[in-house]
Amino acid sequence: MDRAAAEEWIRGHVEPDGAIEVAHERPWASVLCVPLAEGVVWFKACSPVQSFEPRLTAELFARWPDRVAEVLGHAEERAWLLLADAGTPIRVFGNPPEAWLVVLPLYAELQRGEAAHTHDHLAHSVPDLRVATLPARYEGLLQRDLPLESDEIDRLRAFAPRFTELCAELAEYDLPETVQHDDLHHANLYAQGERLRLLDWGDASISHPFASLVVTFRFLEEINNLPLGDPWFARLRDAYLEPWGRGLRGAFELAIRVGSFAHAFAWARQRDHLPEDARLEFDRGFSTVLRRAIGQSGE
Repeated sequence: MDRAAAEEWIRGHVEPDGAIEVAHERPWASVLCVPLAEGVVWFKACSPVQSFEPRLTAELFARWPDRVAEVLGHAEERAWLLLADAGTPIRVFGNPPEAWLVVLPLYAELQRGEAAHTHDHLAHSVPDLRVATLPARYEGLLQRDLPLESDEIDRLRAFAPRFTELCAELAEYDLPETVQHDDLHHANLYAQGERLRLLDWGDASISHPFASLVVTFRFLEEINNLPLGDPWFARLRDAYLEPWGRGLRGAFELAIRVGSFAHAFAWARQRDHLPEDARLEFDRGFSTVLRRAIGQSGE
């Protein structure tokens, strides 16, 4: 990122009241905190692997301003994004399931509406993880040097034919593929008064919509220590499915199984864009994602 050029661009949109500071730097994006006379705004410079994010976020804000962060400016060619402050991430409050009960139906409505824009999103480089592409991506995953034990890789290989069958079964439900956030957890849902907003669309793809809850449910297990049979999972599933219509619990269960692997494919794509010295730390998280996917391979 050209810091001087970025600060000049920022000043073309807002009037900073103090020094612009680095909030965090990651291989996939850098974020600056911009102080204003009243509050702060946030600048994000995306690396090539997430260069689609500024335009996608701006498009979503234009159509869904009540449920995503306010976009103050974006530069598609530079992959820059300027966001109003969205409040406090719900991780600060312990990731309350009650917040997800409110936001998941709103998110489902967004997904349903965005299905009309799928081809436009794909044309602007939002990654393609539609169900028809997944069997080939599974085969591609098996060609990689994965951070797994040999017996785990054997399980992946053995499951390949069944995975293809599951994709075909999921496709039979004929649900529209659309924007899938793929990082829907407590650090990306913000509360500001009574309003909840979804942020950070850099891991998004065009995929099966129901796969979004793979990540949400994982963090409810890990952060909230909810056991798999906890009634909250059924409540959240049903709240999310309500805008989609009746009789879709079977599709949801299939989408969680298939989506666990699609999530691993997305991580593999991110890994391809990392410098070599960043991959060891990344692989600690990647191995967890892979093992959770393998956990979905049993009948």
